[in-house]
Amino acid sequence: MQVDCHGKTWPEALAEFIALYNHAAQSDGAATLDIVHGYGSTGAGGTMRVRFRAFLARYARQLEYQPGEEVDGNQGHTLVLPIAPLPDTGDLLAEQVWEYCQRPRTLSKITGRFRRHGDTLVMQAIRTLEKERRLQAANRGRVKVYAAA
Repeated sequence: MQVDCHGKTWPEALAEFIALYNHAAQSDGAATLDIVHGYGSTGAGGTMRVRFRAFLARYARQLEYQPGEEVDGNQGHTLVLPIAPLPDTGDLLAEQVWEYCQRPRTLSKITGRFRRHGDTLVMQAIRTLEKERRLQAANRGRVKVYAAA
């Protein structure tokens, strides 16, 4: 089973992966998933590859994964063996906030961008990301900004 991330945003690719992963984890014979994320054009590894591998590392108890370069020398994919279902991320709000904060953003910018979710859920996502140390708050003059770590 394969997840091809080409042409997708991080939240789209992650949602597709989690759905396929949880389906595979609930099946009797858990199949290995192949995440095709590409290597990236910079020569230092692509953003999708880095984000997927960081995500997989956070859930190391629920899965086993092997970078493609260790399997067949191809850095553009990662193999994942499901062990236990991943938590349902629903609308992936925390991941979307984290992606949006790749450049430092003020709280008003973040809540404005995700206003359809409501301030309470946005603040909850920010607090969760701060606890996970994936989002850091800093002061720029009198303004507080949040940036992905």
